[in-house]
Amino acid sequence: MSAPIVMIHGAFAGGWCFQNFAGVLDAHGWTCHAPNLRYHEPAQIAQPDPRLAQTSIADYTADMARMLLSLPDKPVLMGHSMGGVIAQQLAARGLARALVLLASCAPSGILPSSAEERAVAMGLMSAGAFWTQVLHPVFEVAVNDSLASLDPAAQRQVFDRLGAESGRALFEVFFWMFDGNRTTEVDASKVTCPVLVIAGSQDKVISPATGRQIAARYGERATFHEAAHEVAPLAHQFPVLLRDG
Repeated sequence: MSAPIVMIHGAFAGGWCFQNFAGVLDAHGWTCHAPNLRYHEPAQIAQPDPRLAQTSIADYTADMARMLLSLPDKPVLMGHSMGGVIAQQLAARGLARALVLLASCAPSGILPSSAEERAVAMGLMSAGAFWTQVLHPVFEVAVNDSLASLDPAAQRQVFDRLGAESGRALFEVFFWMFDGNRTTEVDASKVTCPVLVIAGSQDKVISPATGRQIAARYGERATFHEAAHEVAPLAHQFPVLLRDG
């Protein structure tokens, strides 16, 4: 019987964003789990919990670790964007059979590789002391970066499902050099499982160059793949890639 796959979503999102992946993987016999991070339940989109503002990446990672330990088998971890940092930290704790990183944010120590990535950080700075706030997605921003490859109807459909995010967590991810707690640090030497890093060639938030830097941290354990168009079709390859790993 195949190991379970636990999919960890990124900022402003929820487990729903893995729906297409889960459909493919379920058909191949995998047991898929796509939990919502703390305070990311659909019911909290309209009225987010004020405690979200000070929720840390460390909180998300601790929550996910408890969930993984409750499973009967060690899972494959799939992390997207911010969820990729969480997944790497969990793998460093020995909680993953294999690690799949989809357009993953970098752990501490890796600087932005493109002007677009730097622009994301600068956009956060425009919100003032954002690390103390609950941050809400902005449609005009999303359609120019994370949703840029979608047609207008799909952009609206996806955006309407997005919720708020922790300003503290985003500070820890994008401004790790100022985080005295070193919250997003990952000890790469403790990630002993196979690692698959996937980056989109047209991604404006996480560039392929950053993906390559992440893969390089894991040396021979890592495989890097740059997707020329959409990442979703690669879900068809996961059962083979993970079995071979």
